[in-house]
Amino acid sequence: MQQHESSAQPNESTAQPNESTAQPNESTEPDSGRTAKAAARWRRVAGWLATAAAVVLVLVALGAPHRPGHLTPAALVRIPLEGLVLAAVLLALPARARRPVATLAGVTLGLLVVLKAADLGFGSTLGRPFDLVLDWALLDETFNFVSGSVGRAGAVAAAVAAALLAVGLLATLTWAVLRLTRLLVGHPDRSRRALAALVVLWLVGAATGVQIAPGGPVADASATVLVGAHAAQVQARLRDRAVFAGEVDTDPYGDAPGDQLLSALRGKDVLVAFVESYGRDAVQEEEFANIGVVLDQGQRRLGAAGYGTRSAFLTSPTTGGGSWLAHATLLSGLWIDNDQRHRTLLASDRSTLGTAFRRAGWRTVGVMPAANQPWPEGAFYGYEQFYDEHSLGYRGPRFSFAPMPDQYTLSVFQQRERAAADRRPVMAELALVSSHSPWTHIPRLVDWDGLGDGRVFRDATERSSSKQPRLGYRRSIEYTLGALISYVQRYGDDDLVLIVVGDHQPAPVVTGPDASRDVPISLITRDRAVLDRIAGWNWQDGLRPGPDAPVWRMDAFRDRFLTTFSPGLDPPAAVAGPPR
Repeated sequence: MQQHESSAQPNESTAQPNESTAQPNESTEPDSGRTAKAAARWRRVAGWLATAAAVVLVLVALGAPHRPGHLTPAALVRIPLEGLVLAAVLLALPARARRPVATLAGVTLGLLVVLKAADLGFGSTLGRPFDLVLDWALLDETFNFVSGSVGRAGAVAAAVAAALLAVGLLATLTWAVLRLTRLLVGHPDRSRRALAALVVLWLVGAATGVQIAPGGPVADASATVLVGAHAAQVQARLRDRAVFAGEVDTDPYGDAPGDQLLSALRGKDVLVAFVESYGRDAVQEEEFANIGVVLDQGQRRLGAAGYGTRSAFLTSPTTGGGSWLAHATLLSGLWIDNDQRHRTLLASDRSTLGTAFRRAGWRTVGVMPAANQPWPEGAFYGYEQFYDEHSLGYRGPRFSFAPMPDQYTLSVFQQRERAAADRRPVMAELALVSSHSPWTHIPRLVDWDGLGDGRVFRDATERSSSKQPRLGYRRSIEYTLGALISYVQRYGDDDLVLIVVGDHQPAPVVTGPDASRDVPISLITRDRAVLDRIAGWNWQDGLRPGPDAPVWRMDAFRDRFLTTFSPGLDPPAAVAGPPR
């Protein structure tokens, strides 16, 4: 018995290790279970967050405003009709058609966001929505503007970033729609009930017109309205092509004899100086009162030197940019408010102020300091001589977009065209660009005799913060107007007729939304006979037009000017009455 008991003891002892080895299993199983449960919880949370992100992305894509003034957080509190329709369609579709339709919807939403972003950008800078037909050509102009402001490397980086962002938007919104589609079909009954409740809310909101933010009704269909507006825009552009082709061929001065044109200005140097971004706000907004001081002081100095001045307003076809459209409108007498019309005009034989002066015997000159590529438009405008950035010989610093200061441009023009004693009278268009955005580098006036090749401006520069665009804008306009007034004081004579005109208002970041498109125009001369000629225009005395000064459409100027200073010609019926 003792042997048996003793023999049994090893069995008990050998069993103990088994019990001890089982203990780790009992302790590890709860840990692994907790880890799995925690991971499952995190997956659920991540799934909820991803679904919430998808909902927000789709709602923002559909409901986000496309006008700068309406872009507020409260404006996003909407029930988009298009989202309800999309959800109903996805629930009703068979399984095999659902994914392709959801993918197409995601890509479409991405394109909608790109279109809204384009509208916001153009609304902020040009005060109008993006033109699906014509504005693709402005991408090159935008690249050149950014390149001139921050350098070519910065412009390339910005272009690449914009392209990547657009692709990312398409991919992200496609993912969002696919994820929401899986949510809908995974819970069809609850999805239908929720959809029905949202439809009822949308109908109540549409009936009552409830708004959380101005311009943003809760019952929203803005995406449909936006797409419809751009579709109508495309149709209008296609119709306008034929309409404008007829307008451009009707020219009351196209066959006017040269010896009868502009006879009341014989012997005069007539300069048309376009001042970049010089708009009505510059002479009437209280914040820009110092511009008025520059004009009033300049008026007194010019008056003391025997000059008379008359001023009014013209309504420009553009705002915030597109200077070439304003130049073409004033010089051709046609309303050029888009690049399609501009291209059609340049392909025509329409008479411009430049061609009229040239036929009448003037030497005609175009001065475009910001032109750094071939400019065949000069031949259309009738210019015998054209000066661009390279031919003006400037060696000083750039001023953001502006390659050179306006004072330097005026000085080179004076030396090369007006200084010679034995010459024909000159008609010139001068594009002054020192007041071009972004208004961060502004030149100072220097002594005319010390301008040289422009290197003097390395020590004659003022900086203005990009965070204060209105301050920079004001200083730049003060500079350009000061340069023009100083030019007349220094180089003016009895045969000078200077027309100073703005091309367009500055961007809405300066004027605010819905500003007028009016720009000041002034005529400066010592010749009393010239001033008497325009007495019937009823322009106001001085360099600063008041709030009640006459307002003409810019396309009315050419015919009124040619009629007034060509007394030997019968005025065409289009300009016999009051200006348009």
